[in-house]
Amino acid sequence: MPDSPQDDRVRPRGREMSRLEALSDAIFGFSATLLVVSLEAPRTFVELRAILAGFAPFALSFAMLLFIWLAHNAFFRRYGLQDGVTVAINSVLLFVVLFYVYPLRFLATSFTQYLLGGELAVRPALGSFDALASLFAVYGVGFVALFACFVAFYLNASRRADAFGLTPLERYDAATSARHYLLFVLVGALSAILAWGGIGIGIGLPGWAYFLLGPLCFWNGWSRGRRRAALLPAAA
Repeated sequence: MPDSPQDDRVRPRGREMSRLEALSDAIFGFSATLLVVSLEAPRTFVELRAILAGFAPFALSFAMLLFIWLAHNAFFRRYGLQDGVTVAINSVLLFVVLFYVYPLRFLATSFTQYLLGGELAVRPALGSFDALASLFAVYGVGFVALFACFVAFYLNASRRADAFGLTPLERYDAATSARHYLLFVLVGALSAILAWGGIGIGIGLPGWAYFLLGPLCFWNGWSRGRRRAALLPAAA
């Protein structure tokens, strides 16, 4: 899930698309275009086969980019903020998304080769496990920077709670969402640290670290959901 669950007690405030969101969508679309192996139609069967071989990495990369877009859309639909702090955070986010595309594609390609070949195939694209470690580190830094922006989004929304009348339930949800994305930041930092230390590169340990997100996010949703229930009678 890109974000914590909501219900009809939470009033969406971003009902109309703003110019900020339109710019963001354009950059997300451009980033998706950059994931494509080639913008030219294949002229031979060999070229077509090369494009088809890149389908699985493209699908993985596109799914991740879509996840980021859904998280971005959820925030702006919920709050509709366009203050200076939100614009600044969004600008950093879009910059990171554009930077993030190529490491994402390279890592998706390596992961696909791993699944198909039974071992991390780093040639010819990467050349060595040292290069793979560097790629994991670069990807981890981008991952941390990207989801730190979402943490900042929700902290800013919580800070401005009085300005646009957030209920106690909505304030709680903003804090829950900030903590949700903080888990992404911590896992990305762990992966980058493993990569910088050269720990478990041969088995792709910095990559497998991201699978911690499943149980961690489940725990966050479960623990925060129990406390959220106490706010529901007051919000009804």
